[in-house]
Parts: sequence; structure tokens; C-alpha cells
Amino acid sequence: MTRKYFGTDGIRGTVGQPPITPDFVLKLAHAVGRVLRKSESRPTVLIGKDTRISGYMLESALESGFNSAGVDVVLLGPLPTPGVAYLTRAQRASLGVVISASHNPFADNGIKFFSAQGTKLNDEWELAVEASLEEPPVWADSASLGKSRRLEDAAGRYTEFCKSTFAHDLTLKGLKIVVDGANGAAYHIAPMVFHELGAEVIAIGCTPNGLNINHEVGATHPEALIKAVRANNADYGIALDGDADRLQIVDAQGRLFNGDEVLFLMVNERLARGEKVPGTVGTLMTNMAVEVALKARGVEFVRAKVGDRYVLEELDKRGWLLGGEGSGHLLALDKHTTGDGLISALQVLQACVRSKKTLGQLLADVVLFPQTLINVRLQPGQDWQSSAELAMQTKAVEIELGDSGRILIRASGTEPLLRVMVEARDAEQAKACAERVADTVRL
Repeated sequence: MTRKYFGTDGIRGTVGQPPITPDFVLKLAHAVGRVLRKSESRPTVLIGKDTRISGYMLESALESGFNSAGVDVVLLGPLPTPGVAYLTRAQRASLGVVISASHNPFADNGIKFFSAQGTKLNDEWELAVEASLEEPPVWADSASLGKSRRLEDAAGRYTEFCKSTFAHDLTLKGLKIVVDGANGAAYHIAPMVFHELGAEVIAIGCTPNGLNINHEVGATHPEALIKAVRANNADYGIALDGDADRLQIVDAQGRLFNGDEVLFLMVNERLARGEKVPGTVGTLMTNMAVEVALKARGVEFVRAKVGDRYVLEELDKRGWLLGGEGSGHLLALDKHTTGDGLISALQVLQACVRSKKTLGQLLADVVLFPQTLINVRLQPGQDWQSSAELAMQTKAVEIELGDSGRILIRASGTEPLLRVMVEARDAEQAKACAERVADTVRL
């Protein structure tokens, strides 16, 4: 079965347009509640949100929908997505719910769910919810209605959890750090975490007004972070996205390090401490230089489909702990069950403090291969997969690159585009190869 409402990360869209309307969200919560009631007589659900103005409306709709199905609700208020995952597990709740559209602009919003273990739910669960949505509602009677309460210290509990993942024998004293909260869910938590570990903190993107989430700040707009680091002579800059599960980090020179480089650093730091790292998971887009550097250290590298959900599936299948994407979604499963921008940042800073080296020094051995990405618009009905010319040119590029590069061709999941990506040690070669392949598809 194909899913009607759920995408790769919950349900997302423009507020006021289906499915992100209060009537549907109430119906969704009622359907989820009925699925929960099949295995538990009195479920409890935690609800957190980011700072979008629409969060108030959707929170109320979710609360009513769950209560109407006989499910108790605990409201967490603004809290990062990984914070909801953590508290769902810590509070022994039946389910965690996040109201957020992550790095999207404020006009969008979404709903995503975490299991009682703080992990993302599988396709089977989502299909069960969609099946429940097709059934008529069964309203609980007055005696069976769910109740709601607020967890007043949710932010404080999550702050302490984040700090607990940083080595207890280390401190951030002496470091000046710019923290960009994207005017999102971590606006009140991120500065506190680094401050309480000893750093001097300069906060930007930490004054949300319901309309400015991700607007020219945060992980999707690192220019603001780079500017602030240079202006304040800071040692590091940390940028999160709207729901704080994504990280971008900048050094004192204003150089931006992406998720691929951070993933390598996390692996290498553990190797330096004598820990065994049998393997790690990236995606089809992970820079080849990282793969080469990891294999040189005896660490197996596997590529998953693009999306932290697929990275997590590969890690679970292999029993590994570390994985991530270039976008800054990073997983350290011995620290948390899901991607967490704050915890990832602490892992990087821990490596720098312990080694007494800068980010640039720690990553000196990893020089990212130049990448050329060309998006070719597909015409209606265009069958690119059957193109003999595309297959022939792709094979020719693979032979030309050999072990010093690679080519990746994939269709966009959201637009009628074919993405042609070529990676090589030489930038001009990558560009020329990508153009040759893209020309075979252009009509």
C-alpha cells in the first residue's frame, strides 16, 4: 500500500491547506488515539512544537482529537524535536508528537510522531493510522475522555539531558560561541546548554515572534552565523534549524563545516579514544572524500537513501551507532535515539576541547571532493530510465572517473526533476562530466 498522507518525515504542508487544517489534524489525532487504544487501555501522548504561530491552533486540535479517543495528553510547549523524543522515552509515554515543519518557512507546518522508545515509527504503523482515518470516528463517552496537563519543566529536563552527553571531565570555559537558534524550537534551550557548560555565549536567532522561524537565520542560512562569528571574534558558531535536529558549525575563521565532515570527526574522535567503530552510514550524497578517509582508518562505510530515516534504518540493521547527512542531520545512537543538533554540536566541541585542536586541524586530512549538481527538468511522460544515450554516457563517465570520483543520478521526490551529481578530485572534470550526462536528458 502507498501512503496517502505520510511522507518521509510525518505529514507536512502549507497551513490552511489540506492536510494542515485544524479539522484534519483533530481527525488525525483521533485516528492515532484509536490505534493506540488497540494495544493500551489508557495511553498517554506528549505534544511538543516549534515556534510557528500556527502551532497554537494545531496543538489545540491535536489535544481535542486525542482526548476524544480516550487518550491523555501532556503538553510540552516549544521544544526541539529530539527533546520530544527524549521525554517520550523518559516519561514512559505511549507516543511523542511534534508540531513542526523543520527548516521550512513559517507558513508551513507538520505533524510527526515518535514511538515510546523515542524512535521514528515504521511504515506499518503509519498505514494503520491511515486506515483508521478512513473509518468513522468513535467518540469516547464522558467518563472515558482523556485529560490534559502541562509539563512545566520540559525545557529544563531536556537541557540537562543534552549536558549529560558531554564528557563530565571537560568544560567549555574559555570558549566564545555564537549560538543561532533559527528563531525556532531551541531558542530558549540552546544558549543555556552551552552557557551552563562554561562557554561565553552570543545568541542570535533566539527571539521568535511566530513568523520569523528560519528567516535569514539558522542552519539553512549560515551567512548570519558566519557574520556573527567574525564580528564577535568567536571561537565557534553553532546553527540549528527550526526544530533543532540539524546542525551547521563554523570555526573562528568563519569556515563552514558540513555534516559529512562532522560525521568523520565524530568517528575519528572515538577511534582516537580507543573505541571500536566497525562502520558508519552516510547517504547517496555523502562526499566521497569522507568515504575514502574512513576506509583508510578501517571503518566500513555504507550509503543509504537520502533522508535521516533511511540512515537510521541502516544503522539499526547493522548494529552501528554513527551516521548522518551533509545537511547536518547526524546520529549518535549511543547518545540519543534520533538526530539532535545540540548533541551533535557537543560531540564536535568535545573533540576539539579534548584534543586541544581546532576544527580545521582535526579535519586537515579530509579535503572534500568538488561536486557538481545539475537539475534537469523532465517533461511530462519523459522516460529517462529507458534512455540508451543516458546509460551510455553514464557508463563512459564511470570509466573516466574510476576510483577518483563517482556519478549519481536520481529523480527528485517532490518535483519533476532529474538530479545529476558528479564528484571528482578535479572540479573542472566534475563539471564537464555532469554537463555531458545532463545533455542526454535535456529535450
